[in-house]
Amino acid sequence: MKKLSLDRILQSQGFGSRKGCRELIEDGEVTVNGETVTSWKTEFIPEGLKFTVFDEEWEYRAQVYLVLNKPSGYECSRKPSHHPPILNLFPENMEWRDVQPVGRLDHDTTGLLLLSDDGAFIHAQSSPKRHQPKTYRATTARPVDETLVQSLLKGVQLIDEPAPIAALSARQLGEFEIEIVLEQGKYHQVKRMLAAAGNHCAALTRTAIGELQLADLDLAEGEWRFLSEAELAILQRQG
Repeated sequence: MKKLSLDRILQSQGFGSRKGCRELIEDGEVTVNGETVTSWKTEFIPEGLKFTVFDEEWEYRAQVYLVLNKPSGYECSRKPSHHPPILNLFPENMEWRDVQPVGRLDHDTTGLLLLSDDGAFIHAQSSPKRHQPKTYRATTARPVDETLVQSLLKGVQLIDEPAPIAALSARQLGEFEIEIVLEQGKYHQVKRMLAAAGNHCAALTRTAIGELQLADLDLAEGEWRFLSEAELAILQRQG
């Protein structure tokens, strides 16, 4: 990888326009490998570069792959209608990088959400051709029974769908709790399926995408982090 000037590196990492990045550097707000750099013309090899901006530590990433434990009350949209956008939970430079959610969770749905600025990754992970299973834990308004479980496994008819839609798996977790695994990603699918089966979804959490489990990520609700290389590999080999 060839060397790049520091202002170009900062711009690629979402810290503003070239002019804005030059001002950050000239104001002494940027360190590289522990040393303050005040000339934006200084060149570095980007790969593996560690730097700080306003004393916050960063590492150069050509593209970012993020995982969030989504809280309720946020919309997975850059132009939300009624609730704050999900990107409010991330540093500002992620919006500059044009980070996007991989698929969407409803504003009142919590749990595992992927985000990235890699268009090819977003497309691949969102494609129905991958048949990527997604696991949800739903709290229901009425008690869960075997009839509900079997209805979901057999398939329920949703409005505007040509044929019944079935869960890959469904199992009772508690008196008012059920786990549902789906292959599709249709609008309000879990909620609509539960309603079609004669119950009602009171709360919903996505607990897994394929083999990537929310419980293994050690993220409190509202927290995020970069995916590890191993986690990214798990997602990329699935489907």
